[in-house]
Amino acid sequence: MSPSAATLLKPAATSGGAPRRFAPVAAPSLEWTPAVEAETAHLYERVKAVIPPVEWPFFAPYVKAINELKRVRNAVILAHNYQTPEIYNCVADVVGDSFQLAREATKTDAEVIIQCGVHFMAETSKILNPDKTVLIPDSRAGCSLATSITAADVRALREKHPGVPVAVYVNTTAEVKAEADICLTSGNAVQVVESLGAPEVMVLPDQYLAAWIASQTKVKIISWHGACEVHERFTAEELRSYRADNPGITILAHPECPPDVLAEADFTGSTAKLADYVKQRKPKKVALITECSMADNVMADAPETEFIKPCNLCPHMKRITLPAILDSLLHMRDEVIVDPAIAARARLSVERMVNLKI
Repeated sequence: MSPSAATLLKPAATSGGAPRRFAPVAAPSLEWTPAVEAETAHLYERVKAVIPPVEWPFFAPYVKAINELKRVRNAVILAHNYQTPEIYNCVADVVGDSFQLAREATKTDAEVIIQCGVHFMAETSKILNPDKTVLIPDSRAGCSLATSITAADVRALREKHPGVPVAVYVNTTAEVKAEADICLTSGNAVQVVESLGAPEVMVLPDQYLAAWIASQTKVKIISWHGACEVHERFTAEELRSYRADNPGITILAHPECPPDVLAEADFTGSTAKLADYVKQRKPKKVALITECSMADNVMADAPETEFIKPCNLCPHMKRITLPAILDSLLHMRDEVIVDPAIAARARLSVERMVNLKI
């Protein structure tokens, strides 16, 4: 009989007998066995509406191995709302939108943070936790928004608009955050802008989020031309077709969508606010106008709601998989490093956001 994953996942010890958290561990068995089925049954119960029974025998051994190896590594897994259901519901310790993950990253006692999201999120966790090891399961998980603006662009904008405070979306690189006065997310954007007490504010880099903020406040907003490749693809005509085909449907949209899309929606909010809307108001039928894994994840807490699921996938988020997470934990890769001088400046803008009383 082969040893269990729990037996295999033991780190080597130092000469004094203390475990070395980052020591090599043997690869676990990834066989589908009755024992694995029994140990993961409670997790499958949560995702059975969105993961077919034929797929679970592949996922379950990874789920079991990852959850055991987290304890060995003293690791915590942070997963964004756009992660797939087997990650979001079965191995993640903390889930949420960018703001929730940034805030929770400051509270963890774990030595290792596994960021299941995109690279800027892992950078943010490292900025807030300089003494912790932060890993991202696939370093290629980028973001069209994060690449749409550079630190040099921000400096040029400051020269063009002297004295105007700069609020940058958390969906930016550490270098860009280092040039900002404060960060914001879609969940707190209006409050952050108004907290600055200025007649005008630069909101960078998402042009659509900036336009939505401008519609919600009297502060003059100066924007950039960045956009999310997922949300920009939605159209107002598409939303009208959902209404025509589904009488009584409630349409909830993310503020990274174009203005004509938001005008067709019943509610606009961050991924956290969209999820809360469904859980609290329990609409009979709903469409979430955002990355399509979001609907699968909200479904677990809203079984009485029917979801009409437009499927715009984020190719970067989908680079994060269970095999990649297991590989990251086994080999302690890929580690996210931020230049200390840049991190120190970026930390100020992120902490101003995290510590804002809203």
